[in-house]
Amino acid sequence: MEPLTLVVFFLVIALVLRLIAGAVDGHRVEEYARERGWEFVDKSWAPFGPGWFGEKGSRIYLITYRDQQGHVHRAHVKTSMLSGVYLTGDEIVEHAPMPADGEVDLAAENKTLRDRVAELEAESE
Repeated sequence: MEPLTLVVFFLVIALVLRLIAGAVDGHRVEEYARERGWEFVDKSWAPFGPGWFGEKGSRIYLITYRDQQGHVHRAHVKTSMLSGVYLTGDEIVEHAPMPADGEVDLAAENKTLRDRVAELEAESE
């Protein structure tokens, strides 16, 4: 085989592998959101997102999701084939509308906070 043919062949293989990894990442990130009761809204590749420098095997995405209370969040996500899904810089970009009567369901809010504390404790173990 000619050297140019080999180079083109390997470039095509690398492109196909990257596209497959992106599809698998998308599924992994969407599943992560669904497991937490979030509504997944959007995902885009962010190769130079937080934590990219020195990272070899992970890919970084910018995601948008809606939580159980209706708040819209934007966060960077780092993931790879062998690691989990890690969120950084999670921020609320749109608050959910307040109930018409102006009251907040404190029991639901407390449950949400307890669930989040339990999730953080599980991650730290």
